[in-house]
Amino acid sequence: MFGDFLYLLRQSGLKVSLTEWMALQEGLDKGLHGASLTGFYYLCRALLVKSEADFDRFDRCFLEYFRDVPFEQEISQELMDWLDRPDVLTDHANWDEEQALRNMGLSEEEIEKMLRERLAEQKEEHNGGRYWVGTHGMSVFGNSGLSPNGIRVGGQSQGRRAFRVAGERRFRDFRGDNTLDTRQFQVALRHLRQFSGLVDLPPTEFDVDNTIQDTAQQGGMLKVRYKRPRENTVKVLLLMDSGGSMDYYTRLCSALFQAVSKSGHFKDLQVFYFHNCVYGRLYRDPMLRSAQSVETQWVLDNIHADYKVIFVGDAQMAPYELMGGWYRDGREDGPRCGMDWLKRFRERYQNTVWLNPSQRPSWGGYWTQTYDAIAQVFPMFPLTVDGLEEGMKKLLSR
Repeated sequence: MFGDFLYLLRQSGLKVSLTEWMALQEGLDKGLHGASLTGFYYLCRALLVKSEADFDRFDRCFLEYFRDVPFEQEISQELMDWLDRPDVLTDHANWDEEQALRNMGLSEEEIEKMLRERLAEQKEEHNGGRYWVGTHGMSVFGNSGLSPNGIRVGGQSQGRRAFRVAGERRFRDFRGDNTLDTRQFQVALRHLRQFSGLVDLPPTEFDVDNTIQDTAQQGGMLKVRYKRPRENTVKVLLLMDSGGSMDYYTRLCSALFQAVSKSGHFKDLQVFYFHNCVYGRLYRDPMLRSAQSVETQWVLDNIHADYKVIFVGDAQMAPYELMGGWYRDGREDGPRCGMDWLKRFRERYQNTVWLNPSQRPSWGGYWTQTYDAIAQVFPMFPLTVDGLEEGMKKLLSR
């Protein structure tokens, strides 16, 4: 049953074994799918997909194979067609302070309930309003509007104020090329286990594979083999941009901090914060309190050169902040700008990478200057599943 579906999954790169496929057949025979296509989807995903990073690939295969089966979508195609009007009424999208305050007073649960009611009531296109699902208005539903919160329906992200995107595929953000969230950090950091170091100690850990191999080669005569213990020897200095344009990535950076600090993949972890770029002082907390700060030169002098350094930031600021300002450390020959400090880190630490949650700016050459300049100093990787893994390989390479 569904043999073509099995071949489609394998052709797409999903490693589905015959044992897993037979388990699916057994589950169908026992009615675990609940006699519904949705139940069948969840049963397949539970038995055939081994990693969250493959959820999107599985989704695409499932939708392709069952494309002729009608799905009950949250948003009708007719409504989506009405909302695909980015140019409509742009000159009528006037800010309404009173409506904005009312919208801010609505909870996410209230907005979700209101959306279900509107979807049941709406029979025609609406734009520039405050009640219906539409565009360029003060409504909490639709796209290209001015409401300080709401649910985006169709269109493209602009103000990044929506707390949810209606009709979005649920597991899309588990793709390897998408920006990470909390769970994805955990998935990506699992790959660090293979990079843990072998401690320079006598072989005291039982080596199962080589013991079996050597015993078999000696005709069954037991030969016990041992290997050096594998222990994490990596020490990390984590430097994170905080405030300004990084405010949008606050949850993301918090998730990274939690994942890194609790992962157990590093022997030691030192964390400091900065704003836009590293200058004369680094901070112990993301609020950048002066009382919780240390001189940057102290960090360079006291944190050993064998630490691996991870910068996290969008590398976006006014060019003078990075290359033209005067940020001396009190000495005549001290660093004069942010770039001077970054180069000091590059000279001090052999293994350094920059993780960037943002793409290279596309709205003008002025804002790409600092992005490109920093990328020339440090190997820069996107803050995605694939980017994090590649960055860690680079960081931990000898």
